Amino acid sequence: MDLGGFSMFDLFQTEVQQHCACLADGLIALEQNASDPKMVEPLMRAAHSVKGAARIINLDGAIGLAHSMEECLVRIQKGTEIPTASRIDELLRGSDILRSLADHKSEDEARAWLEQEAGPISALAEGLNLPPKAGVSAVVVVPTAKPVAPAAIPVAPTATPVAPAVTPAPTVVKVATPPAATPSAASAPSTASDAAVLVSSSSLERLLQLSGEALVEARRLESIRRTLTRAKIAQRQLTAALDSLQVTGRHAGDAMTAVATSRDALDEALHQVEDHLRRGEELASALHNEAVSSRMRPFGDACGGLARSVRDVARTLGKEVRLIIAGEQVPVDREILRQLEAPLGHLVRNAIDHGIESPDERVAAGKTRQASLRVEARHHAGSLIVEVREDGRGIDRTNLRARIVSKKLSEASIVETLGDAELFDFLFLPGFSTAAAVTDISGRGVGLDVVQSMAHSVGGSIEVRSSPAGTSFAMRLPVTLSVVRAAVISIAGETYALALARLERIDRIARSELKTVEGRLTTVIRGEIVGLVHATEILQLKASTQSESADELAIVSVLAGSRTVGFVVDSFLGEEDLVVRRMDARIGDVAHVDAASIRENGDLLLILDADDLVQSALQLLEQGKLRGDEGRSAISKRKQRRVLVVEDSITVREVERQMLLRAGYAVDTAVDGMDGWNAVQKVKYDLVVSDVDMPRMNGIEFVRKMRADRRYETLPVVIVSYKDREEDRIAGLEAGASAYLTKGSFQDQSFLQTIADLIGAAV
Repeated sequence: MDLGGFSMFDLFQTEVQQHCACLADGLIALEQNASDPKMVEPLMRAAHSVKGAARIINLDGAIGLAHSMEECLVRIQKGTEIPTASRIDELLRGSDILRSLADHKSEDEARAWLEQEAGPISALAEGLNLPPKAGVSAVVVVPTAKPVAPAAIPVAPTATPVAPAVTPAPTVVKVATPPAATPSAASAPSTASDAAVLVSSSSLERLLQLSGEALVEARRLESIRRTLTRAKIAQRQLTAALDSLQVTGRHAGDAMTAVATSRDALDEALHQVEDHLRRGEELASALHNEAVSSRMRPFGDACGGLARSVRDVARTLGKEVRLIIAGEQVPVDREILRQLEAPLGHLVRNAIDHGIESPDERVAAGKTRQASLRVEARHHAGSLIVEVREDGRGIDRTNLRARIVSKKLSEASIVETLGDAELFDFLFLPGFSTAAAVTDISGRGVGLDVVQSMAHSVGGSIEVRSSPAGTSFAMRLPVTLSVVRAAVISIAGETYALALARLERIDRIARSELKTVEGRLTTVIRGEIVGLVHATEILQLKASTQSESADELAIVSVLAGSRTVGFVVDSFLGEEDLVVRRMDARIGDVAHVDAASIRENGDLLLILDADDLVQSALQLLEQGKLRGDEGRSAISKRKQRRVLVVEDSITVREVERQMLLRAGYAVDTAVDGMDGWNAVQKVKYDLVVSDVDMPRMNGIEFVRKMRADRRYETLPVVIVSYKDREEDRIAGLEAGASAYLTKGSFQDQSFLQTIADLIGAAV
């Protein structure tokens, strides 16, 4: 049987994943509203379908478990059994077991796992055939005027459980996507009947790349049309010139005939090109849009396990939580969606454990017993915004500062001066947690680190806001990784692009509105003082005479944490959808360049790296100079030892910088391995201090990259990390580090002593 290149087990995995997702969501919905027997029907079908799929590949243990689940659901539908909390727990465990079969790489592995777990699986199947355990149901019954379909589970909020002794299951509310993003009612049946097919990711990537190239080639016809239009205008001018000469004779007649013939030919060619251009671009655009949409999946696909996670964590902690999911139909790149699942889970668990109070605490604070936890996706300004927001107590800044000091991450005097943006940065440090004790839910300081790493890996960012009314974690991510909506700008007469998702705004500012503050160029934009940097300085280009003499400056503003940095460019040329082409690995890392694209006219266009630009700009604004020739001349004049500090934590970075400055060293800073690598290529440093856990390029990769380059084979490198295990120390030294210290070394002066041992005194 031809299965299109996929094995029977591949098809089984896909089917089990779909049906078990339906079971998990449906069982939680059933627990919330058991008054409608129709809610059980899709669950029965899902269990029956899994049983049939397992029978095809002879997974006996799965067949028996799915059959017991189906029989139990039949009893619930008939009303002979009430879905108590304990029964829902058993059915959810059964769904988990069936779902885990899809995680195995082969049919043999799945069968071996079933045989290994035969005892617990058989016991669970037998338990499902017995009457439910005694106890009061934890169902929150919500009266409805008509049956509620399982596809959407709107349940009215309630703060009162049926039995005080049992914690009610969290309510799940799925908020419809705004009308603009929701298919019309007329199209709903066809959408619902769409069948999913298996397509290899490599084939999908090739389709997307080819469609992008087809779109570019189709748009190139526009330049041909413009060329023909210019030829037609020139031909008309030639006709007018010949008429004005008033020449008679045979040669004049021949010339007029040739002109008329060329005019007709041009008219015909131009008409054909315009028809071909219109039709070709329509087809290429349709093909490309379809290829892009094939990479897109609804945000709801990443939320399948959230209701279950909220239910389990809330029951464990004795809290009442109302989960609201908004924007389920918002399209998201499937690769981003895949990477979103773990961060969303961490954010939800973190919100319930750290942010949401117990029911009694909420009542005492004048809140409802049931907390609200909202997970929302939306498109905004060319970006995907994924926000997790709860109405809990908010982040205790006093406790956070105390934890920072107790972990010796910074001095108390520095921590007290930090604003929210800098203070909340500590929450994302590896190993950092505000939990008083380590539990199976939290306390290890891993979750938020995973969230930030994911956001950075796809070129996004994360913002934290907190007040006594609750806390919000908002991730700003690209909508798709294959096509980017970009601002096209001119710098030093050359054309570049910047992803619109990274831009705050674009302005034209009169020179008279510019001010110099402490040697830094600034202006006021919408009431905020914004530091300005000439893009030509960062890219090391010669400024054009046109930009130097212009009365107005074009400013492209980029948000960097809680600050805005403005880049002075020659001009803003418009917006374009660009097909992203990653740089060839043989080229290596190019400072300030993220990717490339081909414009409609066939010209190469470099897409600038906003993060790289911002970090170089902050170096210029905070230290008064860029790393470059000026830095080298300063070194030679002062004859100081110069150290580069590579650290993603702004506070730790500042602590290290201040210690080195007080010791007399000249210091530059970088925010991650990529920024550090760009820095060492521009300035001759005497020593590098590097963290390990950083976005984009971690410290181990950074050290290895330097050691692989002959120019930096002997450059001393000191790793300063939170990780103090022996295996971590060995990994750092094997990568090529000259010394490996923990961040507790700040307190005992071993940090400065190690640097002095390696490169001597500051002068």
